[in-house]
Amino acid sequence: MTRHYLPCIAALLAVAALCGGSAQAQDSCRPDGMQKTAGVNTPYCLAYDTAGRERMGSRQRRIIGYFTSWRSGTNGQPRFLASDIPWSKITHINYAFAHIDGSNRLSVGNEADPQNPATGLQWPGVAGAEMDPEFSYKGHFNLLNKYKKQFPQAKTLISVGGWAETGGYFDANGNRIADGGFYALTVTAANQVNQAAIDTFADSAVAFVRRFGFNGVDIDYEYATSMNDAGHPLDWSVSNPRRAALMRGYVALMKTLREKLDAAAAQDNKYYLLTVAAPASGYLLRGMETYQVTQYLDYVNVMSYDLHGAWNQFVGPNAALYDDGRDAELVHWNVYTTSQYGNLGYLNTDWAYHYFRGSLPAGRINVGVPYYTRGWRNVSGGSNGLWGTAPQSSGCPVGLTSCGQGARGIDNIWHDLELNAEVPAGSNPMWHAKNLQDSILPTYLAAYGLDPVNNPDDRLSGTYVRHYDATLVAPWLWNAQKNVFISTEDETSTATKADYVADKGLGGVMIWELAGDYRWHPDRRGGQGEWYIGTTLTDIYYQRFQSAAPYGNRRFATPATGGTLDASISVSEFDLGDSNYPITPKLKIVNNSTTTIPAGALFEFDLSTSAPANWTNWSGATLSVVSTGHSGSNIGGLDGDFHRARLSSSWNALPPGGSLEVEFVYYLPMVAPGNFTVSFGGTTYALRDTTSATGGSAVDVIFANGFQ
Repeated sequence: MTRHYLPCIAALLAVAALCGGSAQAQDSCRPDGMQKTAGVNTPYCLAYDTAGRERMGSRQRRIIGYFTSWRSGTNGQPRFLASDIPWSKITHINYAFAHIDGSNRLSVGNEADPQNPATGLQWPGVAGAEMDPEFSYKGHFNLLNKYKKQFPQAKTLISVGGWAETGGYFDANGNRIADGGFYALTVTAANQVNQAAIDTFADSAVAFVRRFGFNGVDIDYEYATSMNDAGHPLDWSVSNPRRAALMRGYVALMKTLREKLDAAAAQDNKYYLLTVAAPASGYLLRGMETYQVTQYLDYVNVMSYDLHGAWNQFVGPNAALYDDGRDAELVHWNVYTTSQYGNLGYLNTDWAYHYFRGSLPAGRINVGVPYYTRGWRNVSGGSNGLWGTAPQSSGCPVGLTSCGQGARGIDNIWHDLELNAEVPAGSNPMWHAKNLQDSILPTYLAAYGLDPVNNPDDRLSGTYVRHYDATLVAPWLWNAQKNVFISTEDETSTATKADYVADKGLGGVMIWELAGDYRWHPDRRGGQGEWYIGTTLTDIYYQRFQSAAPYGNRRFATPATGGTLDASISVSEFDLGDSNYPITPKLKIVNNSTTTIPAGALFEFDLSTSAPANWTNWSGATLSVVSTGHSGSNIGGLDGDFHRARLSSSWNALPPGGSLEVEFVYYLPMVAPGNFTVSFGGTTYALRDTTSATGGSAVDVIFANGFQ
């Protein structure tokens, strides 16, 4: 036994030596692309190795599961507690959700309330749910920390916001307090950054993670975009008037959180993670400038689901991995026939990954996978419903003037309530979809308020036939008798997505939500068996990732080399909302060095392949393509990660302090350019990069938030 533990002890001693080291030693562990907090000796080496990869025990990739407060079983519905989490397979757990209270503080409500699921509830008689007396609080937080002691490789984060609590929060009686949430926290009614409120929130976040033993904070802000009527319709009265400053406020929020969490980490000798749930929609991202918060994050969880749903009539996959060139929604908007889009379909996981790949190493990107379904009823056209249409509904959610007829009744048991009315959306845990597929009338329907005897919509009728599209990597159920389409995930799609993550060097997957996974339970339904809560899909990710190589830890496969020149790049002055097409920000280069950059110098830089290489500029300079990472359609995925561009002109020389500004025109969203070089006098220089792990081979992108 002594021999068995020697390697572990040696590793711990090595980490301890680094963690007590100088700022320079700590910086050797800082992930590539993360901005360092000035004046703070952040203990990066507690969480990262000297290659900048996250320490996760024996794991090479992340499996992040959202664990929700409301599956507590108190309403008679199936419960999912901390004891049900597959702890030996999960690397991170995001607790959903905390909110912003009326005092701009991170909160889960009255912590002393015995009915508070986070801190007060108890489950007497439930095996594994016994409270740990070490902690003064009860509820989910007690159990999360109880199991973390047994599985110390797992990290927990408090997730703040979500769809329903971005612009408000729910009180103890379940009433939604629409006080503005993130919108009001970050931006005042006069469209100014609300820094005092942001400071209050960030200080409370630090106090919260310390008090309840979390490893970090996950911000689920939906959404800081300038696109009008985005996010929850109940929030539009607060969010729409602030659209011009939402991204500026978001940047201020994340910068402040990073700085305060780093300061706390240095004091506590415990590294604190900062992450976000990020949109995957090209529409939303068009109004989010260059998503410049990535420099403050440990990683991004891309919400690469809800890519299609009953908010409109276009029937398609919830979370396709690839485009197939036939997406009905994109056909409707002429995406495949408009040359500016380069024939790129952007409602798929692969496109969203490549968007964020423009500013992050692959390993700091996790793709979202849904353990729930989306569905429509009365579908016509398409192939077994796929790319068909649903009729317009007369009962749209609040704020929507048109929508498709979403599946309901037995096809919508995880229905959301909005103003106490069911939202038909075909939302179900995957275990319920498996029962539909196998024509099993399950035992839990009454717990969800379904009455098959008296309500025809609640009855099991017709046959749900599984179909699969290998190009999209998307399974679905089609009930031809009911004309119901339900988009699902299963073992086949999960294995393909796991291989995609492993092969491309991504950080891992983020699961919404753990309670939707399934396995066969032979003891249920009077011994006849039924599908119910399990770990089948999570097991596949765990098994596939066990043999995966370490994730990608560098932004650029071939970073710029040579001497380094100090210059800054800013991308600013984005138009707002629908006016932001084509996308025409100002790209400004400022010479901060003591060397004059002569007229005719050539600047080169990398751009994400999420946008086609058909950019132009309207400022007299010449923007040309050096190399193309992808061309043509993206059926089956984008080929490469980056295009290489060249900016040349006969502009005047740039003396120290001088600047060049051009209007940069493109048609699909992408993050800011990177990996800059400038060539003159027979020499190529890299531009300084304060976020680079390689000491200055890319670009110090200083984002100037200007608005028109």
